[in-house]
Amino acid sequence: MKEFIISEAQSEKAVLVGLITPQQNEQKVKEYLDELAFLADTAGVETVKCFTQKMDGPNSVTFVGTGKLQEIKEFVVENEIGIVIFDDELSAKQLRNIEKELQVKILDRTNLILDIFARRAQTAHAKTQVELAQYKYMLPRLTRLWTHLERQRGGVGMRGPGETQLETDRRLIMDKISRLKRELEDIDKQKSVQRKNRGKMVRVALVGYTNVGKSTLMNLLSKSDVFAENKLFATLDTTVRKVIIENLPFLLSDTVGFIRKLPTELVESFKSTLDEVREADLLVHVVDISHPSFEEQIEVVNKTLAEIDDQEKPMIMVFNKVDAFTFVPKEADDLTPRSRENIDLEELKRTWMAKMPDCIFISAKERTNIEELKALLYERVKQIHITRFPYNDFLFQNYDL
Repeated sequence: MKEFIISEAQSEKAVLVGLITPQQNEQKVKEYLDELAFLADTAGVETVKCFTQKMDGPNSVTFVGTGKLQEIKEFVVENEIGIVIFDDELSAKQLRNIEKELQVKILDRTNLILDIFARRAQTAHAKTQVELAQYKYMLPRLTRLWTHLERQRGGVGMRGPGETQLETDRRLIMDKISRLKRELEDIDKQKSVQRKNRGKMVRVALVGYTNVGKSTLMNLLSKSDVFAENKLFATLDTTVRKVIIENLPFLLSDTVGFIRKLPTELVESFKSTLDEVREADLLVHVVDISHPSFEEQIEVVNKTLAEIDDQEKPMIMVFNKVDAFTFVPKEADDLTPRSRENIDLEELKRTWMAKMPDCIFISAKERTNIEELKALLYERVKQIHITRFPYNDFLFQNYDL
């Protein structure tokens, strides 16, 4: 799968490209490109410049207009840029035409996320899931990936028109996809047995947008050492730990973070990883309240959760990173509407958040309000346990993971 991997030793310079359309205004595109730049940084790529163009929709041939493509080309040549990354998924035709014109490596958002997933995958399960997603991405783009498409196969039994190399490659990839699906089914069966062996303990799953601090919170609550850093998709494999608050044990799982425009290939391939979410009794939705678009991130997570599991589950909203929350006070004569940038945290808490029954504000990094979060978790897990075992009287057993 070297086609997708950006060399670890290679520090490439990149430009990013996004479209301003009736569906996404200039401010929204800026936010998307900022996130794309963060993705590029996670992949070891330095963003030099962002290009945007206002259009009704992407050009079916070159994504952007020919004039904008020429502008990008001139900048790429003058500044020795090695990679151009587009914020939306590109078709095989668009990839081929853009690459032919710019003569540099072309990636789209999906391709970049796949590259990061390939880097982050540690276990056989995650590696298989990533490889499956990569082949699904590759399949409709074979006409770009190969240069020997029209070469015919000959030999005994292959007289006549034969089979084109493109057809051969497509068949080989379909075979690999089938094999990877079988491997995932076997791994899923093993994980299903592991989940059954955990007994009837209450299950709590940490969910949220990528890089909101789920793994840091996991380490605090479970006193474990789950990998965490200020990068997107630091966690790919679901980690499950036993947590005890006072006399109450439960299972806590840390899941892969969600993101806007999450590739369909990844959603499908990682559904088994998200079984922990489907089987959870309680969800802890972690939100980075310091992010300027945290409300949209909440919507993305809720939408993805609805796709994964149509059952409504009890949820605790944890607004993390209060230590990083900043605001700029409005001037007295400023008549513009109030926004996220000029409202303080206490005032923000009194908005729609005040109507939420289970809502808490913390800083996992500074350990602010962690004891209050533990107390809330204890109460919610206890309620679930009493419902499940009404005559148990909290005589808890020690279960092994």
